[in-house]
Amino acid sequence: DDQVRLFLSGSNAKLLAKEMATHLTGRHHTIELFPFSFKEYLQIQDFKEDLGTTQGKSLMQHQVEEYLQQGGFPEVIINQEKPLPYLRELYQKIIERDIVSRYHVSYAKTLKEIARTVMSNPGRLLSYGKIRRQFGLGSDHTVKNYLLYLTEAYLLLPLSKFSFKPMEIEKSEKKGYGIDTGMAAAVSLQTNLDRSHLMENLVAVELLRRQSSSDIETYYWKGPDQEEVDFVLRHGRSILQLIQVCSSLENEDTKKREFRALLKASEALRCKNLLVITLREEGEETVNWFGISGTIKCIPLWKWLLK
Repeated sequence: DDQVRLFLSGSNAKLLAKEMATHLTGRHHTIELFPFSFKEYLQIQDFKEDLGTTQGKSLMQHQVEEYLQQGGFPEVIINQEKPLPYLRELYQKIIERDIVSRYHVSYAKTLKEIARTVMSNPGRLLSYGKIRRQFGLGSDHTVKNYLLYLTEAYLLLPLSKFSFKPMEIEKSEKKGYGIDTGMAAAVSLQTNLDRSHLMENLVAVELLRRQSSSDIETYYWKGPDQEEVDFVLRHGRSILQLIQVCSSLENEDTKKREFRALLKASEALRCKNLLVITLREEGEETVNWFGISGTIKCIPLWKWLLK
């Protein structure tokens, strides 16, 4: 009222975003901060290699693989904290302070097991029924609440299935991604997370980071024959781009699977802008599948992240 501009920042443990909205309805603008992007990571590393040279591209490739494994949390990149112990401790603090203590979770051990399973499987569908049966919970509602807690604490980023009908989007099964690939790798139940899944997680975080400052919405697509496209970019009623992510297209079966899903989604959603993000491969190919044709571009992960 006195023309004062007030900036508030702090831990989720004190006040979650939705609680802030309740207290300051109509009087605030929320800015979501993600871990450092790859561009910001390179700025901190003072990376100035010439990308027109073979050496420059090789060093850039090394940087993106390093970023993929350690993630973008400031303490890891700036203060050079050891990623594994630091990220595991941070993860545990978020679980204990922002979720278990805040919501007085009765089955804390089960919630922790669910959280770790979800973080270990980026890009997998979050089926309430399957999770309920796997962990012996009494109802799907409990599972839904636990996943909501993980989302509100910014550990989990859920992605909805695309539909032109808002109600179907709301009711759709979600795909889950971790807020940071370094954290996902640090707390994973697997010794080494599959590189393709880590890449998909990184692309999801980057798309959601870009979405937070634009009108573009991000979804996944699943066809009637169960083919999937990792990401659908939508603006209003228009589909801007369809994106697949995989580490390599050298395996012919993998290539056919990824291309087939893109072509079928292209026809269903009337979108010709088709992209595959790989670790190293780059090029363009016109393909045909049972009368459906399209031109599919491939781009290395680092180059896409810098666009």
